[in-house]
Amino acid sequence: MTTGRGRNGPADLLRVTAIGAVVVGHWLLTDVTYYDGPLSGRDALRYVDWAPWVTLVLQVMPVFFVVGGYANAASWSVRRERGERGTGWVRVLGLLFPAAVYVGVATAVVWGVVLSGVARREELREAGWFVALHLWFLPVYLVLITLTPALYALHLRWGLWLPAGIAVVAAVVDTLSLGAGVPGVDAANYLLVWGVMYLWGFSWYSGSLVRPRIRCAALGAGGAVLLAALLVWGPFPVAMIGAGTRVGNTSPPTVALLAFAAAQTGLLLTAGPLLDRFLARPARWRRVSRANTGVLTVYLWHMVPVIAVAVALYPTGIAPQPTIGSGAWLALRVPWVALLAVLLVPLVLLMLWAQRPLRRLPPGIGYPRRWSPVLLGVGTLACAVALARFAAAGFAPGGRLAWPVLLVLAAGLALVLFSGRETAPA
Repeated sequence: MTTGRGRNGPADLLRVTAIGAVVVGHWLLTDVTYYDGPLSGRDALRYVDWAPWVTLVLQVMPVFFVVGGYANAASWSVRRERGERGTGWVRVLGLLFPAAVYVGVATAVVWGVVLSGVARREELREAGWFVALHLWFLPVYLVLITLTPALYALHLRWGLWLPAGIAVVAAVVDTLSLGAGVPGVDAANYLLVWGVMYLWGFSWYSGSLVRPRIRCAALGAGGAVLLAALLVWGPFPVAMIGAGTRVGNTSPPTVALLAFAAAQTGLLLTAGPLLDRFLARPARWRRVSRANTGVLTVYLWHMVPVIAVAVALYPTGIAPQPTIGSGAWLALRVPWVALLAVLLVPLVLLMLWAQRPLRRLPPGIGYPRRWSPVLLGVGTLACAVALARFAAAGFAPGGRLAWPVLLVLAAGLALVLFSGRETAPA
């Protein structure tokens, strides 16, 4: 189904639903604690036996990458047919500007807390890490956007064989890492595994994955069978979100996560006609379209209410702290999520309003020139490295501001901005 300016309705619905599930999943599985002075937090996956099975429903980031691949393939294919160069198309400022606002606000808060001395360094370090952890997807996605013109050219030549071949390479990486114990090689799967899902989006756009529909059904069935085999006979845990185990499925991603993503993607694409019928009513489509414009802002800011509620309610004793996994803890999950949602809505509306001036900025300064690919590539890489560092160490490693990382991000953003307009004039 294509609606409004050629947009794919089911793709937008899946993106909105995926981000919503990620937000609720993070809220449900987060347990804030306050004992003997310091605030802290725990991951329910480590304490509740059945929680890993819940991740089979709540892990929906693969959907985001598949939909992202679809959207960027659709955009680049149109520009490519007009004769536009890849450097002129690459669109990363749309991600970097909202991310820079988030990083800037977080930095200002950390700075204020450091100067005021109202929190211990350990608390500041943990809180800074807690609200930065979810930035992990931005570096991967930035790199994939930058590579889109090259990947699309390979897609036109190899079709579904391209993600299949990369999936084999990802399996080899897992074998070297988990089987042979080769250190560091598993980091390649951040790009390989998520990249396969991104390329499935290309195949969705071109139709090769959904016509005939038996192909996406086969992808789903094959992924489900492979996932079951890997969980039974392989070293992989059930949890599709990091669970602190010796072998995890997301940090870095594994072939088990890829098999899960195949099952999930195949199922959702097979259900495409049902999504079309659901969006047949214009009012539903308009609501999905409006919600779609705020998904990145929702994702970036959704952990802030957790910190706000924790600081306000736990030290004062207003909020109870039942044993994690107990009946009382489960019962409190509903009002917990409801309270966070009530706080998140005005926060998102405020940030969307505050970001309006950014939308009026030019997509770049000047027009693409010979040096534009270098500036764009180096700038995007610098931003990706900085954001990855924030995701790994937080905004206040050691209880202090991460000035070197901030400078790298600022320099990268400047290089991207001065690399030329991201979209050439029509």
